[in-house]
Amino acid sequence: MQLTPDETTVFTLWGLCINETVVNTWILMALLTGASILVTRRLRPDVPPNRWRTTLEVIVTGIQRQIEEISPQSSRHVLYFSGTLFLFIALSNLLLVVPGFTPPTASLSTTAALALAVLIAVPLFGITQQGIRGYLRTYIQPSVIMLPFNIISEFSRGISLAIRLYGNVMSGAVIAGILLGVAPFFFPVVMDVLGLLTGLIQAYIFAILATVYISSATAIVKKPENKEEDQLQMQPLLRPFPSSLRD
Repeated sequence: MQLTPDETTVFTLWGLCINETVVNTWILMALLTGASILVTRRLRPDVPPNRWRTTLEVIVTGIQRQIEEISPQSSRHVLYFSGTLFLFIALSNLLLVVPGFTPPTASLSTTAALALAVLIAVPLFGITQQGIRGYLRTYIQPSVIMLPFNIISEFSRGISLAIRLYGNVMSGAVIAGILLGVAPFFFPVVMDVLGLLTGLIQAYIFAILATVYISSATAIVKKPENKEEDQLQMQPLLRPFPSSLRD
């Protein structure tokens, strides 16, 4: 039984073996790009929205609302990144029901590439929001001793993202293959429905975790308050009342 689309070579281009993972990834990118162009080609205020445009606006608005609940910073740039991750993973897992189509997320190379994109995006967003010095300062908070642990934490995030997505998609395919041999008429339908639900949940979790990591990197750390300055400002209020007012 085939466990990953990396094992299947579709064609050879200039001596390079193009496997099923790469081809299916190109198909997904073409579908997402083509659908976006078709839906937004008449995006004008004087043109009433059709059902496809309304559906797209509902999806984008829902993603933006989720990001705004997580990140207090500007959500537009995070929307472009996390929203693209969600749509790519969700469509990849939804096309699991198409006969002969193996989702690219069933390959560890794809999930590792998505996790690597998150690892690169997190410091880029952090540097854009706080500057290089401000972002690097977060690695030594609350003390310099935490520097190696914070670095390990950054890499462990990417590994956990890749393994989680790959494991869930691959395990669903393996279980469906086993049940297909046991009961080829009933169980595959149930597993396809469960696979669609699990795929959407995994896409949501991956995008939400990426948003959480970006939000933590872009959060501006407030400077500790100066108690002495606060006491000086409060001194006029703490002076005793004149004796005439006390009487």
